[in-house]
Amino acid sequence: MRRTQRESDDAMLSLLLAKGDGTIWMPPQASTVAGATDYVFYYILYISAAFFILINGAMFYFIWKYRRRGPHDKVGRITHSTPLEIGWSVIPGLLLIPMFWWGFKGYMEQRTFPPNCLEINVVAAKWNWTFIYSNSFTSNELHVPVDTPVRLIMRSNDVIHSCFIPAFRVKRDVVPGRYADLWFRATRTGRFPLVCAEYCGTSHSDMKADVYVHPKVADGQAKDPLDKSYDEWLKNADPYGKLTPEQYAEYTKDYEAFKTKYGGDEVMKPIVEKLAAPPERGQQLWDKKGCKSCHTLDGTPSQGPSWKGVFGKEEALADGTKAKVDENYLRESILEPNAKIVAGFARGVMPKTPLKDYEIDALIAFFKSLSGDQK
Repeated sequence: MRRTQRESDDAMLSLLLAKGDGTIWMPPQASTVAGATDYVFYYILYISAAFFILINGAMFYFIWKYRRRGPHDKVGRITHSTPLEIGWSVIPGLLLIPMFWWGFKGYMEQRTFPPNCLEINVVAAKWNWTFIYSNSFTSNELHVPVDTPVRLIMRSNDVIHSCFIPAFRVKRDVVPGRYADLWFRATRTGRFPLVCAEYCGTSHSDMKADVYVHPKVADGQAKDPLDKSYDEWLKNADPYGKLTPEQYAEYTKDYEAFKTKYGGDEVMKPIVEKLAAPPERGQQLWDKKGCKSCHTLDGTPSQGPSWKGVFGKEEALADGTKAKVDENYLRESILEPNAKIVAGFARGVMPKTPLKDYEIDALIAFFKSLSGDQK
């Protein structure tokens, strides 16, 4: 049975806390800056707790001790105390100095990039993250090697987002019209959550991704991504890109015949095992690329038209014209979302999403399957 998103998130939280150093306040430390960040946090927390107890304790003590016990009690007068005013100004001031120093030092360390960082481009859009690797492979998962400085070069397609990786203690706002970046060096292998920490619209809470930290040397031959080194994962991450044009044509024409033909080939078998049928691959993209946030599959309109039964019909457009929903219409709508706006829906809601041709083909195949037409 397929796990729900809530069950998957709960399983990840349990895994993180089982690592041994997670606390009620913080997830486990998984980067080089996490320790210093936590130190400042706990320093401020304990100082605040101590003063909370001191101030409130003194307040209740004075309320009890100097309460008026009867109608004949005189009301006391509070006079000025220079030593007291100096004390409650100087002591907190001295406690603020290390807060500032550690905070400033930590900020400068996080904003000073080490040389030879592994650079990964990131595109934020309502409501998903897209990671673009050095070989042009795109994914909704962030994969990085352990003990290696990684720099994320980020941009937004629409509104302000914020890339936050709690276990690494790094966060950076992603603003439209400019690049933002952050860096980290992961210190442990594993799977960690990445979330958007800036409210960005209806499905803000669904704008999540997984961060996979790979070992430098492969640990085994299992299918779990974490059993492979980063280089090994990246080399084999895109099975669709390994198909020749002729093989790709066979794959899209008849997936079952393609599997039968190449499934027994020693070289092609590992690639074929990673491929999904075009409609199935299209549904995976609908889920991972954020399409599901605006487009339903049950015929119910959301922020965008439902995809059910749309292929082959004529759509009334906002400018009063009509357009037939065919392959060219769908391709244009994916690449240029504002070219043709369906009547009743707002312009500018759907961002441009970086997709490769074979991903667009898969989405079109999925559209066809929802209309009962898979030719």
